[in-house]
Amino acid sequence: MKLLAFIAAFLVALPAAALTPVRFALDWRYEGPAAPYVVAIDKGYYKAEGLDVTIDTGASSVEGINRVASGAYEVGFADINSLVKFRDDPRNLPVKAVMMVYDTPAFSIVALKKSGIKVPKDLEGKILGAPAADGAWAQWPIFAQANKIDTSKVKIENVGFPVREPMLAQGKVDAITGFWFSSFMNLKASGVPHDDIVVIMMRDYGVDLYGNAIVANPDFMKFNPKAVAGFVKATIKGVQETIRNPESAIDSLMKRNPIAKREIELERLKMALSRNFISPDVEKNGLGAVDTKRLERSLDQIGMTFKYTNRPKGSDIFTSQFLPPRSERGIGK
Repeated sequence: MKLLAFIAAFLVALPAAALTPVRFALDWRYEGPAAPYVVAIDKGYYKAEGLDVTIDTGASSVEGINRVASGAYEVGFADINSLVKFRDDPRNLPVKAVMMVYDTPAFSIVALKKSGIKVPKDLEGKILGAPAADGAWAQWPIFAQANKIDTSKVKIENVGFPVREPMLAQGKVDAITGFWFSSFMNLKASGVPHDDIVVIMMRDYGVDLYGNAIVANPDFMKFNPKAVAGFVKATIKGVQETIRNPESAIDSLMKRNPIAKREIELERLKMALSRNFISPDVEKNGLGAVDTKRLERSLDQIGMTFKYTNRPKGSDIFTSQFLPPRSERGIGK
């Protein structure tokens, strides 16, 4: 008995295995669609994979690429199409996407009914407000070409993110580019009636691209592949739990953003889950994956309006090596 007690005391005295620190850069503020990551923290999913994850908010869906490339962050949440353009420059580090999140991109044009804008061609003769760093604005050339919009007839107003929706509500611009769930809910929160908001989803009008993904630093992938795989696995569990119980997931989010309105962020989350996280492809192939042929098509489409100097391959942009088995990637309904 004394020996057993000694062994037990010895084991208790051993230091706990050190967690690997992982810095994660969000694309934006703590809003509804960010819930899966904080759920993964609060539920202990990252810790179970030996990770100590800290999350910082961001300023755009493009910014995360440079933050990860610089080494300031091991992983980030960023627009995969902007990553394609980043990787076209051979001087840039080989940042890769390791998990697809928005299988259907959130890119949209948002207007009010009074503008008369119902379809893409209606933008001709109008003023379009667009933040320079906006991921949706980055796809404007593809959207315009796919819909035969005469861009010389569209006046572009460079607007800041904080004033984008207010300027639309005030009639200072006729339409804006943005992630549909953010712009929609921001307008609604400012008093614009639900029925007065017009959303034109770019994916519905010829923009066959993927959206935001988890991107990883090349050194992190090379020297700590177990941590990358653990981060992806835990994040997928966070998404699955959020799908199962969005109301509880919003509670985790509200801890990080107490000034947010719970009902608004819950609705924003449910909108993103229904149209961006979950799609027929995700139901078929599981969370986190991409269809390689579709990814190659998206590279071709980007090349319609972006002049490649060193066109990357799909395998340069996305790797599935860190994904858990398909059996662990169901949507969890």
